[in-house]
Amino acid sequence: MPRKIIIDTDPGQDDAVAILLALASPDEVEVLGITCVAGNVPLDLTTRNARVCCELAGQPEVKVFAGCPRPVARPLITAEHVHGQTGLDGYDLPEPQMALQPGDAVDFIIDTLRAEPEGTVTLCTLGPLTNIATAFARAPDIVARIQQLVMMGGAYFEVGNITPAAEFNIFVDPEAAKAVFASGVPLVVMPLDVTHKALTSPEWIARMGALGTEPGRAVAGWTGFFERFDMQKYGSDGAPLHDPCVIAYVIEPGLFEGRFVNVEIETGSELTLGMTVTDWWGVTQRAPNATFMNRIDRDGFFALLSERIARL
Repeated sequence: MPRKIIIDTDPGQDDAVAILLALASPDEVEVLGITCVAGNVPLDLTTRNARVCCELAGQPEVKVFAGCPRPVARPLITAEHVHGQTGLDGYDLPEPQMALQPGDAVDFIIDTLRAEPEGTVTLCTLGPLTNIATAFARAPDIVARIQQLVMMGGAYFEVGNITPAAEFNIFVDPEAAKAVFASGVPLVVMPLDVTHKALTSPEWIARMGALGTEPGRAVAGWTGFFERFDMQKYGSDGAPLHDPCVIAYVIEPGLFEGRFVNVEIETGSELTLGMTVTDWWGVTQRAPNATFMNRIDRDGFFALLSERIARL
């Protein structure tokens, strides 16, 4: 049976690829809904971009909800310098025709977790954790009903990408992240330590464009645009596809390796705000609370992506 998932997201080109991967994998995942949060771009654009992805995949029936427009306790920080003004710069697609669902994303998360059998729904989070922390605060009973929360965020060996110490998703809403990491939910973390090993290549982007399909051309355009920032910043030959790692793990967990360790979120320091303080070496007495990944089978990951995008 496919795993039931809710995708919580702030698209973003790499989020878009992750959504396409999920929608192209019905044997492994059933997308119950997509909940949008402000992050890479403001909420009006993340909700637009999620619907663009659904229509691009030929699945306008997917439920898309608008969630929190700003972090729990801070002004919103966005990343147009990486993703462009729309969040999906690099390939132009029509404005979506499908409507947003009525109601709030947080309520959808709560209602779905209460309605589905306990332990059968996985939350796949691709952006700041504002919606999730808000749902946990509003309805603490749902935490015990979650099968797993698989998230993209944080870093240990790779430290930060938005500040010297912090990864973007955690930095945008560190208070939300702190609440989620302290909640007791079964956590699997895809940090920069993994995603920086999931680098695109010119050959892979060319293969996507050569598929001759609209999804293939979109993925090629998006990743071609997206990679310019990281290639210039890091001097790498490609750009990390952060968010598809979350969906790839749900589909094929053997692609990844990591450790079950303690992770705490820094919320009080001017210098290290948003840092995921990871006890990788077990030097504290703090109880482990997250499986923190640090290895990926890159070839297997891109083989999975290629095969699934070609289905659309």
